[in-house]
Amino acid sequence: MTPGHNALLASIEPSSVQALVEGRYGNPFGVLGQHPTDGGSIIRVFMPGALSVEVLVGESGQPLTRLQLVHAGGLFAGCLDQPAAYRLRIHWPGTIQETEDPYSFGLLLGDLDLHLIAQGTHYELGQVLGAQPMTIEGVSGVRFAVWAPNARRVSVVGDFNSWDGRRNPMRLRREAGIWELFIPRLGPGERYKFEVIGPHGQLLPQKADPVARASEAAPGSASIVARSEPFPWTDGSWMNARAARQTENAPISVYEVHAGSWLRLEKEGNRSLYWTELADRLIPYVSELGFTHIELLPITEYPFGGSWGYQPLGLFAPTGRYGTPEDFAEFVNRCHEAGLGIILDWVPAHFPTDVWGLAQFDGTALYEHQDPREGFHQDWNTLIYNLGRNEVKGFLIASALHWIERFHVDALRVDAVASMLYRDYSRRAGEWVPNKCGGRENLESIEFFKHLNSIIAHRCHGAITIAEESTAFPGVTKPAEEGGLGFTLKWNMGWMHDTLHYMEQDPIYRSYNHGAFTFGMVYAYSERFVLPLSHDEVVHGKGSLIRKMPGDQWQRFANLRAYFGFMWAHPGKKLLFMGGEIAQEREWNHDASVAWELLNNPLHSGIQRLVRDLNRIYATEPALHGTDTAPECFEWAVVDDHVNSVFAMLRVARDGGSIILAVSNMTPVPRIGYRIGVPRTGLWHEILNTDAEIYGGSNMGNGGPQHTENISAHRHSISLALTIPPLSTLLFRWK
Repeated sequence: MTPGHNALLASIEPSSVQALVEGRYGNPFGVLGQHPTDGGSIIRVFMPGALSVEVLVGESGQPLTRLQLVHAGGLFAGCLDQPAAYRLRIHWPGTIQETEDPYSFGLLLGDLDLHLIAQGTHYELGQVLGAQPMTIEGVSGVRFAVWAPNARRVSVVGDFNSWDGRRNPMRLRREAGIWELFIPRLGPGERYKFEVIGPHGQLLPQKADPVARASEAAPGSASIVARSEPFPWTDGSWMNARAARQTENAPISVYEVHAGSWLRLEKEGNRSLYWTELADRLIPYVSELGFTHIELLPITEYPFGGSWGYQPLGLFAPTGRYGTPEDFAEFVNRCHEAGLGIILDWVPAHFPTDVWGLAQFDGTALYEHQDPREGFHQDWNTLIYNLGRNEVKGFLIASALHWIERFHVDALRVDAVASMLYRDYSRRAGEWVPNKCGGRENLESIEFFKHLNSIIAHRCHGAITIAEESTAFPGVTKPAEEGGLGFTLKWNMGWMHDTLHYMEQDPIYRSYNHGAFTFGMVYAYSERFVLPLSHDEVVHGKGSLIRKMPGDQWQRFANLRAYFGFMWAHPGKKLLFMGGEIAQEREWNHDASVAWELLNNPLHSGIQRLVRDLNRIYATEPALHGTDTAPECFEWAVVDDHVNSVFAMLRVARDGGSIILAVSNMTPVPRIGYRIGVPRTGLWHEILNTDAEIYGGSNMGNGGPQHTENISAHRHSISLALTIPPLSTLLFRWK
């Protein structure tokens, strides 16, 4: 005898059935799936729109029973004589589907996973949360899991269920606020989101997965189920040698790139290159110029192209604009095979307010602070992560590790560190909340950075972190165990601002700003620095580097050549944004290519050749790259000649076996017989002259090795009498 509707819904409140049918029910496993009874079991499935549902048992695929429609909204139920493994055959209008029942599977995430997530110490979230293709009980499918502790109901939606939030509600693991569901017979490539009902019953906009490992290319916003298999890496030699390539004594010269605008194909609608095309064209170009690393502006998935990636929402997914995660991994692999390191800009400071993103993710301020004085960034109209919450801190640290461990990224350049360190950053009085001690320092961020850098140092041999930090906050590159933040390097924003301001002055006024060019050495050894000429200096009306230089065309190019020579000779690692190496005339535009046609002009190609030669000398001279943290290896040979705007630095190798003398003349007046005291007798070889004809200069110089003379100058008993061309930097080597 077939049980009636009442028997099939026994012990279930009518209100629960109605809530399930309406998509409001938060405990679907309490109704759906197989439930034992005294006489066997009851199976209930919710298939709105289905014509009929059959239960199949065993390999034969023969129907065991046809389920009854027990609610007009699409709830079917039926009895088995005894509990058994089963499949469903669903008759839809126009098609038949066979699948296992998502509600026949038990608990998915382990207790340890849940404990670590709640504690903020699960560092492999990319393998636990989000969408994970896997096989459970012999059934292939995708396990979905998402953190939304305050939601009343969360469901998975996608093409596979017509984006109907009623169809696949998830189970809440209350102890960690994680919702989970295994959906059989799905696989990589499926688009999906989460549909969330907030704590007050409000239906939220469908949300992209915070831990998605792949995403739709903009303007789409869906997450995509990514593959879980390890990438086929062939970069073992690089990874084994990486630690030695990224020490404080190693040459590090970084080419900063916006992947979407390095080269665009005008004949194909001005599109950007894909990762495979960038590997073919960008990698050999950067290698030829002698850079050691490529730094990519953020490639974590972001909605607005005009943010250049600095307002990301997918901290575990490479943006879909340039290809798949596998394509990006292959790009990294090929960089390593070519001897190039990869640095990613990584943004833990804030996130955009897009309704399908992290904002009010479960109907509450989950990832962000509730109080806008802490949670809203006025400069960028973005939301600020609540680092006082374990799960949020763990989410960010897991993201950082995901890029380093899964994608073999060599370094993270952490954006906007200063905005995170101070609670009153860019805020007026009354617009910020003091810390628990009454101060302005953001204690939660300080602890976060210490934890982040300690974990990376412990888990990721040879990987480094770089802080974009614009204040004098102490100990940014000091080890965390010694009270510092634990970064490997810090951008020297002060050096950049001071020296660019100096170079923008007409040479006739430079004598009055002489100290701007030398002040960086006052604090050069307080941190481990990178000298950055980044994208931020060539946008928003600031002008390109060449346009910052004063004078006529010849003087502008001579100024830039001299400045590059000074920069490469100065203590600190180097960073140059794309286009700077060819003296691009216009500001950077993220919708246009670098102006490669300029290389037909000898002045522009001369700048490019100079950058290549500077990188070559920098990499081969230990005095230039191996002494950035050794104040005893630096000496100002000439520091106070403001009348002539001449500067001279002595860089001594740690073993004393070689010395570089760098001399800069920042006026258009040549200096003939200019005497500079040096510490060693013998020959000093001119190894680079930015005024050389091959770089576009006037070809004035010294014409060969220079002999020291027994004439005292600048505290030394011997000296050189040099010809210093106008607006130039010369490098001499004693060996």
